[in-house]
Amino acid sequence: MKTIRNTAIIFTAFMLAALGVFLAIYTRASLIVVNPDSYTDQELEYYKKIIDVVKNSFDQGRTQLFIAVLVFWGIILLSGYVLIWLIWHFQVKPVQEMEQYASEIAKGNLDVSLPIRKNNLFGNFTESFDMMREELKRSKDSEMEAQKAKRDMVAELSHDLKTPVATIGATCEVLDMKYRMKLKNGDPDEVKDAEDMIEKIGYIKDKSDVINELVDNVLRASEDELDEISVNPKEVESTVIEEFFVSSRDYANIVFNNHIQECLLYIDKLRMKQVIDNIIGNSIKYAGTDIHVSFSETEGVPNNDGSKNSFVKVKIRDFGPGVSEEDIPIIVEKFARGKNAEDKSGYGLGLFLVKFYMEKQGGGMNYYNDNGFVVELLVRKV
Repeated sequence: MKTIRNTAIIFTAFMLAALGVFLAIYTRASLIVVNPDSYTDQELEYYKKIIDVVKNSFDQGRTQLFIAVLVFWGIILLSGYVLIWLIWHFQVKPVQEMEQYASEIAKGNLDVSLPIRKNNLFGNFTESFDMMREELKRSKDSEMEAQKAKRDMVAELSHDLKTPVATIGATCEVLDMKYRMKLKNGDPDEVKDAEDMIEKIGYIKDKSDVINELVDNVLRASEDELDEISVNPKEVESTVIEEFFVSSRDYANIVFNNHIQECLLYIDKLRMKQVIDNIIGNSIKYAGTDIHVSFSETEGVPNNDGSKNSFVKVKIRDFGPGVSEEDIPIIVEKFARGKNAEDKSGYGLGLFLVKFYMEKQGGGMNYYNDNGFVVELLVRKV
C-alpha cells in the first residue's frame, strides 16, 4: 500500500508540474504587432482592421487550445489514477491479502479463509493455498482428537492403577502391624523373622508410595509431554541421597566407597529417587555386577556475577560391558536404546529421564565407559 501511495503522489506531482509549465507558456504567449511607418493613413487603417481580425482569431485559438490542453491533462490525470487503482486492486491487493493470510496461518489460525479471485495474478495459487489450509486444519483437528484420546486413555489407565496400588499399601500396613505384634511377643526366632519381614514390607510400601505419586503425575502428563511433569526442588539434607541407595540393597549389591558429606542439597526427593532407581535398574539389567557408589564435591562454571555453584558429585559405577562408543552420544535421547538392549525390555526413557530430572533440579549428569559404565550425578548444594 505504501508503494502505491508513493506512486500516486509522484504521479500527481508530475502532472501538476506539467500543468504549471503549460500555464507559464500560455500566459507568456501573445501576438506581437508592429506598426509600419511607411504605410499611408488609408493603408494603415486597413492594416489595423486586419490585425484586429488576426488578434481575435489568435485569442479564440489560444482559448480553445487552453481548454483542449486542460481537458487532455484532466483525462491523463484521471486515467493515471484509474491505472494506479487497477494495479493496486488486481496486483498489489492480492499480494497484501496473501501476506496477511500467510501471517494468520503462521500464527496457527487455520479458520481464516482467503477470497479466491481467479482473474488476478494469484488466482490459481490462491485456490491451491486454501486447499492446503483446509488440509492443515483437518490434520490439526485429527491430531487434537488423537491427543485427547491419548490423555483420556492415560487418565483411565492411571485411575485403574491407583486401586491395586492402594490395595498393596493397605496390605503392607496390615502385615506391618501383624509382624510388629510378633516383635512384642519376644520369641527370639519370631523376632528375627519379624524384623526381616518388617524391613521387606517397608521396602514394598515405599515403592508402592512412589508408584502412587508417579500415577498422579501421569494423570497430568504422558511421557511425550515431559515439560508438563512438575519438578519442585527444595532444601533437603544430603543424607537422604545415601538412604535412597541403601533402600535398593534388597535387590542390588550396592557398595559404598565412602559416605556423603553432610550438607543441604537442592533436590526434589521423588525425582531424585527416580533418577537413582533408573540408574541402578539399568546396571542390574545390562551389567549384573556390584554397583559402587562414591561421593565428592566439585564446583561448576562461573555464573554471570562471577560466583560458582557447588555440587555434590555422586559417582555410580558398574563393571559390565558398558555401552558401545557409537551409542554413547544418543543414549540420553528420548526413546533411544543401544545395540545391547535388543533382547531387553524397556522404552529408552531411563537415562533421558535421569538427564531431564537432574537439569530441572539445577544439576547435571555425565556418563562414560571406564571398565564398565559410569554415571556421575551433579547435585547442587544450597
